[in-house]
Amino acid sequence: MKALITGASSGIGRDMARYLASKNIDLILVARRKNKLESLAKELNVNVKIISIDLSIEKNVYKLYEDCKNENIDILINDAGFGLFGDFTKTDLDTELKMIDVNIKAYHILTKLFLKDFVNKNKGYILNVCSSAGFMAGPHLNTYYATKNYITKLTMAINEELREQKSNVKICALCPGPTNTEFNKVAHGTFSIKESSSEYVAKYGIDNMFKGKMIIIPTLRMKLGIFGLRFIPYRLQLIISSFIQHRKTK
Repeated sequence: MKALITGASSGIGRDMARYLASKNIDLILVARRKNKLESLAKELNVNVKIISIDLSIEKNVYKLYEDCKNENIDILINDAGFGLFGDFTKTDLDTELKMIDVNIKAYHILTKLFLKDFVNKNKGYILNVCSSAGFMAGPHLNTYYATKNYITKLTMAINEELREQKSNVKICALCPGPTNTEFNKVAHGTFSIKESSSEYVAKYGIDNMFKGKMIIIPTLRMKLGIFGLRFIPYRLQLIISSFIQHRKTK
């Protein structure tokens, strides 16, 4: 088997690469930081191809597909992405638009193009790394929450379409809570509650992807939290979310 992973230079994407390599699955690793990819590739005992590319540029996303469409890929993992803390009137618009390009457009394009190939072969897995943020609105982390809502709901809708078609292709949304990655550094904030390790989230996500689970939520705490949202009015959800983000923002 062969997997393509975006956002593979650190965090969950990096640890997914390590876990898949332990299962003797060959890899195509994609990220902006070539030195990080090269360092990761050296420690993996499988065939590894690295591609250094900026997925915030739309033409690069299409180029990535064109460069990889004949690689006989079995697994697509969309993990590239970042966030930005702050009030909507104060955060930088260009940064937010770049976030939308990476967190939504790159996911959307790669999912669509590779999914068509997988459906034609009637096999394959797509794992979109989303977030527990995909089930809520997020004051003070607003654009990030909105992007994760988009990808979570898109993944769920495609999952149902594939089920109706009786396809063997599986598409899943990995929705972790706070995870120990570079997210805080990039977003200019800090988590105020206990974080899961990226190694745990990566392994849990991949194991459940192979089981074909539509929504993958690591840790019982996050499962209970997301389940409880259905009983909480939207205004109260917003107040709770705003309180949590205020505690994160530097």
